[in-house]
Formats: sequence, structure tokens, C-alpha cells
Amino acid sequence: MLALWGALLIGCAVLLVPPARGSAEPLVRKPWRRAAAAVLGACGLLQLVGAASGGTDPLQPLVHLAPGPRAAAAARGPAFVAIKTVDDLDSALRAANRPVMLDFYADWCVSCKEMERYTYADPSVQARLANALLLKADVTKNDASDRALLKRFGLFGPPGTIFFDPQGHEVAAARAIGYQNTRHFLETLRVAGL
Repeated sequence: MLALWGALLIGCAVLLVPPARGSAEPLVRKPWRRAAAAVLGACGLLQLVGAASGGTDPLQPLVHLAPGPRAAAAARGPAFVAIKTVDDLDSALRAANRPVMLDFYADWCVSCKEMERYTYADPSVQARLANALLLKADVTKNDASDRALLKRFGLFGPPGTIFFDPQGHEVAAARAIGYQNTRHFLETLRVAGL
């Protein structure tokens, strides 16, 4: 996904390059177009370098290369248990005997990355999730099992967060679709009983 974002940004930069001399376009617009093209080209290049070096985050494509606290900050967050199929989910719900949160995620989903970086990494959110079983359904591949899992909850794609009570019943009022900042997500957790 980083490579695709990089290609898109570089393509936009190429389109913004001012036309050759002798055109009828006013000279005033050319510096702005050059500046915008330079910014888009630089951002596209960062995305391509991030993709080539194994990065996965379009918001910070090079953070995985930085040693120390910034790299640790990017990796922090609650530990999720991966599930793939509807049967995996049903088994986890039967065995949980505690509240469950199911997070739908995809590598190409920018809002999912924001939830991980800003919302799930917040200490107050982590404290509220401490007693829950955290499940993650990675639907990046969009294969048959991914589509079946999304269809069960009437979702078209991520991000989506579904909550279940200790008996395995969905808490429909707490369903979260899309990005939620920490304050909003804490209210969602309250509604979910966490």
C-alpha cells in the first residue's frame, strides 16, 4: 500500500509541473505549482522508501527505521488475538467468559492505523480494555472468509469495532464504525460496559 500511495503522490507531482516556456499560462501560478509538485514528490518518495524498507504505516512510512522511543511508541498498544473465520470468532466468544472487543483491520486502512496509533495506544483506553478479550480480524486480503466475517455484521469494510458481553451477545449500542478519537472511544467503551 505504501508503494501505491507513493506512486499516486509522485504522479500528482508530475501533473503539477508547470508547462514548458512559451506557454500561455500566467507566470504567477508557476512557483506555486512547482512548490506543490516538490512537496508531493518528496512525500511520494518517502512512501516508496518506506515500502522498500519494509514499512507498513502510510502516516509514518519510515518510523520502523528509527531506533529508540519513537519506534517503541509506534509498536505500543494492546495485544490482540488474531481471528480469521466466523468459526474462530464463535469459538473465542464461547471460551471468553468476559467482555470481548472485535476490531476489523486492513493494511490499506488509514483509519485503522489511526485507531492503533492514537486511540488504542492511549493509557486510559488500555486500562479500560485490560479485562476484555481483544480480537482482531485482518481483512486485508478480502478473501471468502474475510467477506463472510464482514457480512455477519453487515460491514462493507474496516474500520469497525464490535463489542460482546461475557455471554457472547453483541452490544449493538456500542458498535463503532470508522475512526474514533480517545474521548469518543472511551464513551463507546462505557456503553459497551467496559
